Amino acid sequence: MAVLKLYRFLDDRDALFRQIGRSVDFDPEVQRAVTDILEAVRLRGDMAVLEYTERFQGAVLTSMQVPEEDILRAREEADPAFIRVLEEAWENILRFHRHEVENSFFYEGEGGVVLGQRVTPMDRAMLYVPGGKASYPSSVLMNAAPARVAGVGEIFMTTPCDASGAVSPHILAAASVAGVTSVYRLGGAQAVAAFAYGTQTIPKVDIITGPGNKYVALAKKQVFGHVAIDSIAGPSEVVVVADDDADAEFITMDLFAQAEHDPDASSVLITPSMRLAEEVRDLAAARVGSMLRGEVIAEALSNNGAIVVVADIEEACRVSDMIAPEHLELHVLHPWELLASIRHAGAVFMGGYSCETVGDYYAGPNHTLPTNGTARFFSPLSVRDFVKHTSIISYTRRQIMACGERIASFADHEGLEAHAEAVRARLKKG
Repeated sequence: MAVLKLYRFLDDRDALFRQIGRSVDFDPEVQRAVTDILEAVRLRGDMAVLEYTERFQGAVLTSMQVPEEDILRAREEADPAFIRVLEEAWENILRFHRHEVENSFFYEGEGGVVLGQRVTPMDRAMLYVPGGKASYPSSVLMNAAPARVAGVGEIFMTTPCDASGAVSPHILAAASVAGVTSVYRLGGAQAVAAFAYGTQTIPKVDIITGPGNKYVALAKKQVFGHVAIDSIAGPSEVVVVADDDADAEFITMDLFAQAEHDPDASSVLITPSMRLAEEVRDLAAARVGSMLRGEVIAEALSNNGAIVVVADIEEACRVSDMIAPEHLELHVLHPWELLASIRHAGAVFMGGYSCETVGDYYAGPNHTLPTNGTARFFSPLSVRDFVKHTSIISYTRRQIMACGERIASFADHEGLEAHAEAVRARLKKG
């Protein structure tokens, strides 16, 4: 039985987009639950956080923070080979993000005026790392690196604990590699609320980053304005654009790799080759039963996956742009020639040997990417998310005398008398 449906784009366009359509809407019941949690934490602080942690995580905590010695012990007791790859990945991610650093600038204008922009890091950041169904030490590195490069003053991390209050040792080992020493054993909307508003023992931060479940995503959306956020993450997605020379096994495993995250994940192949489309469809059906997370993969591919046959590779690019995927893989002979035809994607993987897994763990660019088609206007997590920009304006007496009346006249046209008179008061003293 096929787990991937095959569509001809010209004939099946409406059915295709019903199959792979993504939504950023939240169920009203989830919205009510999150609103109640946020309000309770805002009003009752630590007590509410502890109550929700017991209710949702099954843990009765005496301390919400992980002792620093537990973080160090997790690194010491971890497989040395795992620590080495964490350290290699950390250096790769840092190296990439150092290229994003912005500098302040100043320039001198007419009449001795000095104008500029100052770039300063945020004081405090909270990094949310999922830890419910699975642990993701890669998310620790990806969130911590741009914050560290930006120069954030204090970096906090939170991740759900189990019923005994224990946190994944892999996550703690990654925190140690990234130099994060303030780790909390909290998850869900209550963790977001605690750091957005501050409690008796948990600091209010300036930005919250990192993916989570729908409760975390909605909580981040609702606290935006009290704090900055990176984005509202939805289920993960990949689009593979492939020509007739592409390797069907590479494509199948890359589609599986995305689908094994979650039953809501989306994996789509777009190709002008009917031969390749049929080969991938048949190979996916044959291989899915042998996969460790085969049931999750089959559900994701059946509910949100597709193989799309298009007229040519140019049309494949246009369809990909309509989807604006989180991850886009170009399994084509000349990917660099095709890159100019792509406008909307969170990350683009060039050629058959640049699989998404490389980007998820090791290459350097951030794996926290826009989902649900938001790659049309959102960008990957970067150093820019952890800094703010301040405009600097220094006018001279000479220049205000030269153009002050024109400025005051501008204010007059907006009916703002005090604005105009603030300038004219200086002109009178000139």
